[in-house]
Amino acid sequence: MSDHAVLHVKGRVLVGPEDVRDELWVVGGRVSYDRPAGARDVRTVEGWALPGLVDAHCHVGLGADGPVDADTAEKQALTDRETGTLLIRDAGSPSDTRWVDDRDDLPKIIRAGRHIARTRRYMRNYAHEIEPDELVAYVAQEARRGDGWVKLVGDWIDRDLGDLSACWPREAVEAAIAEAHRLGARVTAHCFATDSLRDLVEAGIDCIEHATGLTEDLIPLFAERGVAIVPTLVNIATFPQLAAGGETRYPRWSAHMRRLHERRYDTVRGAYDAGIPVYVGTDAGGSLAHGLVAGEVAELVTAGIPPVEALSATSWGARAWLGRPGLEEGAPADLVVYESDPRADVRVLAAPRRVVLNGAVVE
Repeated sequence: MSDHAVLHVKGRVLVGPEDVRDELWVVGGRVSYDRPAGARDVRTVEGWALPGLVDAHCHVGLGADGPVDADTAEKQALTDRETGTLLIRDAGSPSDTRWVDDRDDLPKIIRAGRHIARTRRYMRNYAHEIEPDELVAYVAQEARRGDGWVKLVGDWIDRDLGDLSACWPREAVEAAIAEAHRLGARVTAHCFATDSLRDLVEAGIDCIEHATGLTEDLIPLFAERGVAIVPTLVNIATFPQLAAGGETRYPRWSAHMRRLHERRYDTVRGAYDAGIPVYVGTDAGGSLAHGLVAGEVAELVTAGIPPVEALSATSWGARAWLGRPGLEEGAPADLVVYESDPRADVRVLAAPRRVVLNGAVVE
């Protein structure tokens, strides 16, 4: 990265979907709309500028077999940065990535602590694996360790049943979510299937990851409660491959995964049409590559979400949802510059012209 005393971004600055300005200045790493007096060493960047993109479901420090070393985690974060992702909600990681906060050249991370799963009901080495009577204590622990979020595993394959099923009894999630809220944290949950959703939403959950099991009868409940979803469609694309791998041992589960995949676009479009907040997340980490945010935005458009709304789901809207600034006066200068208007064609997100993080141009 190269550090410049003053950066001049000119062309079209998309402060909001309709708030478009001709230029901004970066002074001391922060956004200003006033030309600095007597500025020297001014570098100019031209194009269409957006707030740094958001990946609201990403796992820095997580690999296919569990936690990874710091060098690998750094490479993951750098890959996200190169594609314009400058704010990450880390939706569960067994690694301690607090060292990232001391690096001005890496994306900002909002952590949800470590996944909390039922015993032997999740991928090995990923989560705290506990029983329902321990859930409140573990939620309190991760609420204190995280940055305002806690991540539950709401459902997973039950090997005796041979299919997806809910992991927690209702009274356990009610008490756990209440404790998280008491501690000032929001709660999200991994959910592929349907049967855990009503209990989680009625218990006060704030967000559901994947939400492939969302049905027409549950959509009004989500909308009424304002529960967001992060569909991770680039991950759902792997369901047929997963289903094929489990066909012999778990045919019921495999058939279920295929059905969820087949209706994925209808599920997301139905949620959006009902007013459910939808945000961009890739599920990077584990088995999925980092740097897929542009592909996820394109998937939301394929599902039927208007391009400007899909763009908001990784920029203005996502940042507001997570309580982080965009390109307002005085905010940290985290932005991405493109050749053309991303509102007209979201595919431009795949090719940033310049990435600016904390006021420095990434080289």
